[in-house]
Amino acid sequence: MLAGLSADSMDRDERSDESSMAELEALLQTAGGECRGLVFQNRPAPDPRSFIGEGKVKEMKALIEAENCTLAVFDNELSPSQMRALSEDLGVKVLDRSGLILDIFAQRAMTREGKLQVELAQYKYLLPRLTGMWTHLVRQTASGSSSPIGTRGPGETQLETDRRHIRRKIQKLEQELEAVRKVRSTQRRRREKNDMPVVALVGYTNAGKSTLLNRLTGSDISAKNRLFDTLDTTTRRLAISETQEVLLSDTVGFIRKLPHHLVEAFKATLEELSYADLLLHVIDASSPDWEQQYKVVEGLITELGAEKTPRIDVYNKVDICTDSILPRGENKVAVSARTGQGTESLIKRIDEIIGRGNRRVTVHLPYSSASLLETLHRDAFVEKLEYTEDYIIAEAICSPETYGKLHEFISEVK
Repeated sequence: MLAGLSADSMDRDERSDESSMAELEALLQTAGGECRGLVFQNRPAPDPRSFIGEGKVKEMKALIEAENCTLAVFDNELSPSQMRALSEDLGVKVLDRSGLILDIFAQRAMTREGKLQVELAQYKYLLPRLTGMWTHLVRQTASGSSSPIGTRGPGETQLETDRRHIRRKIQKLEQELEAVRKVRSTQRRRREKNDMPVVALVGYTNAGKSTLLNRLTGSDISAKNRLFDTLDTTTRRLAISETQEVLLSDTVGFIRKLPHHLVEAFKATLEELSYADLLLHVIDASSPDWEQQYKVVEGLITELGAEKTPRIDVYNKVDICTDSILPRGENKVAVSARTGQGTESLIKRIDEIIGRGNRRVTVHLPYSSASLLETLHRDAFVEKLEYTEDYIIAEAICSPETYGKLHEFISEVK
């Protein structure tokens, strides 16, 4: 049974509406559940105890019993006390949107890094909610849940033990993810040394990022029509011209009301965005909510510190888009990742931004200036190297800066 609340006192982004409830149902299906009904409530403010109000809780309980439901999922963030009260009143397990998203992430994570990130987010979500899990032990004491000071029973002891255990787990996971960050940093430096630009795909979940990566690079990574199909970053090489290759990286999709501790946990992966040379913001042009989805992604890009990175807005799924009036502009491209429509224009635009001013040159270095060979390897892409009696001859693709350093030794430019 799904439930949502739209309260005047809530921020507009936090309120439930028709589209966010449809998205919640899609999330439930992704997690392997089936929606049997929906309860929606309008109030001036959330009820401090039952969130949607006592009357609506009774109505929801009747529906749950009639439909034999085993789970209640709320579209909004619930406090630990509200979750506990609702679970008691409804007689079934209660989850909020954050808990459901975490469950999906736990199912989807495949790599060690992905599993670490999900586990960290789960523990951070669980820590404030522990209290309600031990009420049955507290009730075993002589005075019930209101035991006098100094006579608290095993429930309190168990709760404190669990809290310490979880805090230790969180600390350990954060240390392990810090080690992952260091490995990524080393890989990043190696990429920079090899002068291989990075293009990162970002976008709302199910916008078609993985399908686009497959279309552009000829890969066959999993790309199903479901939310959060990609959790683990995938990187492939893409030739954008005869003289330039880039690394194209797929990333986890964003969604509205994405739990903050989930963003924090996935920063080891998502910080790649702030180091990318170019972002491709993939937008599902067929979705009636694409403008709202666009704002969600832009907000998270800013939160991750990548707002100044050059960006191309890629309007995907134009083959099924009913709206023929798509935005036009210098860094806006309409494509269909499924059919390939518009992908040539996209590659051309990537090349214009990434390969701006790059040239293929032939360099004749005299042996007296052989030290410049290190500069060439570091700052250019060396395709061919030949040692003759008088010169070291190199064919390379170099940027305007490198061209300026080596111009006196360059004999041919293409």
